[in-house]
Amino acid sequence: MNEPRSIDLLAQLLSQPTVSRNPNLGLIHFIRDYLAGWGVASELFLNAEGSKASLYATLGPTDRGGVALSGHTDVVPVDGQAWTVDPFALTVQDDRLYGRGAADMKGFIACVLAAVPRFLARPLHWPVHLAFSYDEEVGCLGVRPMLAELAQRPHKPRLCLIGEPTEMKPVLGHKGKLAMRCRVRGAACHSAYAPQGVNAIEYAARLIHRLGDIGQQLARPEHHDPRFDPPHSTVQTGLIQGGRALNIVPADCSFDFEVRALPGFDAQQVVDELLQHALLDLLPRMQAVHPQADIQFEPLSAYPGLATPADGEAAYLLSRISGSSAFGTVAYGTEGGLFHQAGIPTVVCGPGSMDQGHKPDEYVTVAQLQACDAMLGRLGEVLEGEVRFSRPPL
Repeated sequence: MNEPRSIDLLAQLLSQPTVSRNPNLGLIHFIRDYLAGWGVASELFLNAEGSKASLYATLGPTDRGGVALSGHTDVVPVDGQAWTVDPFALTVQDDRLYGRGAADMKGFIACVLAAVPRFLARPLHWPVHLAFSYDEEVGCLGVRPMLAELAQRPHKPRLCLIGEPTEMKPVLGHKGKLAMRCRVRGAACHSAYAPQGVNAIEYAARLIHRLGDIGQQLARPEHHDPRFDPPHSTVQTGLIQGGRALNIVPADCSFDFEVRALPGFDAQQVVDELLQHALLDLLPRMQAVHPQADIQFEPLSAYPGLATPADGEAAYLLSRISGSSAFGTVAYGTEGGLFHQAGIPTVVCGPGSMDQGHKPDEYVTVAQLQACDAMLGRLGEVLEGEVRFSRPPL
């Protein structure tokens, strides 16, 4: 087989419209068949419906842990966005490669696939593992069953590199996220007799106001971590629904909110404080008017933050292959915290910028793909033979 180019593989990946609401099996089967063409077997981890799968494969020895190269196969929707090119086809304009997922994060996956024959050509002492997931964009769902299975095996990956778009800058940390839905059930009546009802929107507004107060508390200087931007945990309400007509006291209202938590801060504390306010302050007033009034909280999604030590093995490996020890953090989340919880130290570095991610006319540059190709080449060198990839003892 001719040695593949990352740009050609990117074209194949972009042609698969793997928006999170869609199946991803077309893309996964393409990767599985591509790897099989190089003699590499893959494992698929299917969701309950059998419509989506994560893929795991190992290049090199299978009797020891190596370095996992991880990426998600799903992309965000293009609905309502003013694209000037076909979002599900590669468009090349000058140095830019356009398409949904070009930066986030099919560019990295394309580079990894292009590196497969070069990894195989090396006498790897430490293996390379490929870990491609589904439904990262809707709560890091697909990687969890794969990690649960790997945790039962004698040789799980020793380290993980997630190729989210960082402009090829080495990243060691990001915030975690907890997304919640609050449902307020009041009691309807004619608005002319408003005191006889329980206005669900007004009580939801009181809860949202309390969330704002909590956010202000978290923003105080004593809670700052200067490695992050913004340097504190944040709270925001992003969606609210309620009411049927102006002359009806609304019986129902729901709102969705999220906590973006610094590593080490338990986002559940925000929910607990809001729940206490609901139970002790609001519900007694609501139920005094209507005993069936209620407030319920429902978790939507969550993933942990990441704070990989700068003096650890994973950071040292990343500095060697990226050529930089100017470690940073990113504002968005990744699956890295889940890998860390599974006992796999994780770092983040990949082609493209999240400034282009989730936007119309998303793109990655040719130069960024080339830089990623070069980084993976250096990884192959590090993993070859008996070369150490841990930090030498002082």
